[in-house]
Amino acid sequence: MSIRTKSMDLRKRVLTASQGGGQKAIAKQIAMGKLTARERILALLDPDSFHEYDLFVEHAGKDFDMDKKHLPGDGVVTGTGTVNGYPICIFAQDFTVAGGSLGYAHAKKITKIMDHAMKMKVPLIGINDSGGARIQEGVNSLAGYGEIFYRNTLASGVIPQISVILGPCAGGAVYSPALTDFVFVVDNISKMFITGPEVIKTVLGEEISMEELGGARVHAETTGNAHFFANNEFECFAQIKNLFSYIPWNNSKKAERFESEKPKKTYKISSFFPTDPKEPYDIRNIIRSIADNSDFFEVQELFAPNIVIGFSRIEGDTVGFVANQPMVLAGVLDVDSSDKAARFIRFCDAFNIPLITLVDLPGYLPGVDQEHAGVIRHGAKLLYAYSEATVAKVTIILRKAYGGGYIAMSSRHLRADFVFAWPTAEIAVMGPEGAANIIFKSEIMAAENPEEMRLKKVQEYKDKFANPYVAAAYGHVDAVIDPSETRSFISHALDVSVQKTVNHPFKKHGIPPF
Repeated sequence: MSIRTKSMDLRKRVLTASQGGGQKAIAKQIAMGKLTARERILALLDPDSFHEYDLFVEHAGKDFDMDKKHLPGDGVVTGTGTVNGYPICIFAQDFTVAGGSLGYAHAKKITKIMDHAMKMKVPLIGINDSGGARIQEGVNSLAGYGEIFYRNTLASGVIPQISVILGPCAGGAVYSPALTDFVFVVDNISKMFITGPEVIKTVLGEEISMEELGGARVHAETTGNAHFFANNEFECFAQIKNLFSYIPWNNSKKAERFESEKPKKTYKISSFFPTDPKEPYDIRNIIRSIADNSDFFEVQELFAPNIVIGFSRIEGDTVGFVANQPMVLAGVLDVDSSDKAARFIRFCDAFNIPLITLVDLPGYLPGVDQEHAGVIRHGAKLLYAYSEATVAKVTIILRKAYGGGYIAMSSRHLRADFVFAWPTAEIAVMGPEGAANIIFKSEIMAAENPEEMRLKKVQEYKDKFANPYVAAAYGHVDAVIDPSETRSFISHALDVSVQKTVNHPFKKHGIPPF
């Protein structure tokens, strides 16, 4: 057989294999408003950069007439390519082939590309669209999931791992995304749950739709399992590309440096920060008043909105922002916001991204519900994450910094490298009203006019503690700065922290309050 004939045979085989489950299955996929696996990869990656591997892999199932079935690529597409010019490894489950179900060969393709990503120290993107474990292959399907989970864990903190949920993700399949760094979901397409609506109806007798149980918005707003929410697949891919512009390839590198840009003239701190200490404001406007070009790429925007996390740049370098949001619950810390911030801090620390913390909170959220939900344990995660982090840590106290919240939000006592405070900062065990009621209780009760005495004592407490100068006198605050100086102080702090080194005691690993 001539080379020409062999080449023609190769092209025919490639064309057949790349058709997935066939035109009928593809049409059904399109009818559901979904792209095919290869369309997704090509839409996400840089043009002409995708190289597919293991196209001709066949499943090894023999039971239930599986030996008579041909499953092209065994329901998953794997390969390498580039995003924003940087190399990545990728896999995309093909729902048109046996519902994208995971069999042993399917799993072997995924673990092979995961191993390749680790060996080459490049990010891994997984596009999930699967009916779950392939029942016909029994324990081999479960073994395949276990092998994936183990590699997710090994890769954690070494290379960025991105999960994109573009279809059903049920049972054991949800745990791989949960082990990765960022999860992207798309409205009306993404589904994640341990047990489906049918099982819940059978066991509990409750009727619930798939969307209500584990739709994209549920995981973006309620559970916190998703980090980015998009209205369609193309918007989702744009979000992924944006994320990759802020993070490095692996934990031995720093994120790409961009040309420095000043904040936009429309963003001035003085125009967003209120003069009334009780008036709420949007902390994101403060961030944009500090960041290069006023760009802020928020993470988990819809979940636990009383704290804001995300990426920006200062003088061209990526930084991670963690900031209380006075517009929501006065910016208090609670179970969800503590989890949200702690996980983000650990990502930034693992991938050499400095942390900027903006503080304005009255403390932790009180109440029976929070106590019973484990706010002590969850709140401790934030303490642990900040204490453990060795990247440069710069803290700005804008307004309220009371009680445990003051300590938890990257205080000097958790080894923040620089702590600055605005003149409006109030650093104390609790708010002036509550403190005065406790400290001066007997004087207030004995006064001819208790309310007048109470107001007098509140002001006395404010004069003594509700300012940054007491903390500055003890060295807990490095400098009291004008708000307009915030960007320059942060920039200088980051410059002098470039060679920062921290020597922790030897240990196998710590035991955080999971």
